Amino acid sequence: MNPQDPLAALHPLRTPDAIGWWPPAPGWWLLALLAISAVVALVYLWRKHRRANAYRRQALAQLQQLQTDYQTHRDKLLHLGHINALLKSAALQAYPRSDIAAQHGEAWRGFLNSSLPADKQLPPEFATANYQPACPDFDLEPVHRATQHWLKHHKATL
Repeated sequence: MNPQDPLAALHPLRTPDAIGWWPPAPGWWLLALLAISAVVALVYLWRKHRRANAYRRQALAQLQQLQTDYQTHRDKLLHLGHINALLKSAALQAYPRSDIAAQHGEAWRGFLNSSLPADKQLPPEFATANYQPACPDFDLEPVHRATQHWLKHHKATL
């Protein structure tokens, strides 16, 4: 050791310990809390939406079953009655009872058509077919398409 060099008597420099990752800074705790809150809110909203639209999924499944049943029995009047009942049931789930329950005939068809695009409107025979002793001869495919479209896309007000 050189007595002339005072720096030689100093101890070597020590490097500080590495900064640990735990515990996180308060900002990370806040970010984690916000992320968890966002996930909980999204799950809640998704479940609420799913529950509110359960009647749609059920009605679409019933419509599929009605179409399958029609392929076996081929009774057009009975089939139209079932479709009409299905639409009425779904409408009662989505709209106030006072607006829907008493509608029938042309007013009922007009109500349904107000939610349908022009190319998927229910035919005029739909309004009167249930009240005829014999079913008028018309194609049921437009009725099926209109029913399916209405069940999927109507805007519920409840």
